[in-house]
Amino acid sequence: LKEAAPHVRGKTPPPPLGGFVVSKAVGVAVVRNKVKRRLRHLVRERLSELPPGSLVVVRALPGAGDADHAQLARDLDAALARLLSGGAR
Repeated sequence: LKEAAPHVRGKTPPPPLGGFVVSKAVGVAVVRNKVKRRLRHLVRERLSELPPGSLVVVRALPGAGDADHAQLARDLDAALARLLSGGAR
């Protein structure tokens, strides 16, 4: 089964998608899973801000294990603002 390219004229682009990278540097498995759950929740709330067909990968840095929900939200918002303004690499 061959799928059409996502941005072919006349086709509806797929919805934005988010993925996560949470390495062992963030903490033990329980901490990593907590960070992934928080990030998944935060990204889900913000997917509507992204253009259709967007693919976003969020990489949690080692300090994410100690950050509370509000801090993760602020950091994610700052990263998405940079991304959407064209300032991200």
